[in-house]
Amino acid sequence: MMEKMIFGRYVPIPSVIHKMDPRSKLIIIFLFVAIIFLANNWITYALIALYTFFMLGLSKVPFRFLYGGLKPVIWLVLFTFLLQLFFTKGGNLVFDWGPIEIYEEGIRMGLFISLRFFFLILITSLLTLTTTPIEITDGLETLLTPLKKLRFPVHEMALMMSISLRFIPTLMQETDKIMKAQIARGVEFASGPIKERIKAVIPLLIPLFVSSFKRAEELAIAMEARGYRGGEGRTKYRQLSWRMIDTLQVGLLVILTILLIIFRS
Repeated sequence: MMEKMIFGRYVPIPSVIHKMDPRSKLIIIFLFVAIIFLANNWITYALIALYTFFMLGLSKVPFRFLYGGLKPVIWLVLFTFLLQLFFTKGGNLVFDWGPIEIYEEGIRMGLFISLRFFFLILITSLLTLTTTPIEITDGLETLLTPLKKLRFPVHEMALMMSISLRFIPTLMQETDKIMKAQIARGVEFASGPIKERIKAVIPLLIPLFVSSFKRAEELAIAMEARGYRGGEGRTKYRQLSWRMIDTLQVGLLVILTILLIIFRS
């Protein structure tokens, strides 16, 4: 399970994306999530695909690693495609067999929404694959600094997100251990009726929740023992540095936005 998990994992590879400032990567992620909804035809989606695979190439993350991690998501993308295929009406009727009717608009919307979902997963996964949780925390805290004037707990919010990202692989590893232990005791997770499979999940969830609360308590005690009292007055060992590559990458995304607006139908 851990070998197939990519979200929340950091892959230490010397690449251009790894050397970028976390603030620029966060800005790129937020902007990408917004502009991808501008794509509504084949030209705009081709531009999105070109940009996505260009960024993946710069990151130097092995394709096999990405493919193995995206296998569980592919089924969700396929389900999204089928949902649009069978329930979206419009255009010429392509296939008609009893209650099943497939229209041109259903095929188009199914492909577009599935691609949109797929590209979003790739780009957002790229953030955690090329950025450590500490860097994400520092970058997010810096970007949200203006909200401190509104008494928003910026440091605490960034810290919670960092801890959540950090413990995703840990919880997956813990789930894998508990699942193997339950299988050794005769629990069947992949066979039998649906009702029995649902019952089999209970021996998995209870130890997982107990373990999660125990880890959270141990982390809180460790932070308190080290004198953690929030972000007020704290200094940083690592200083963020915005460089030319960050400006170029943000500029590239701005160019992509302009092209999407131009070619949008």
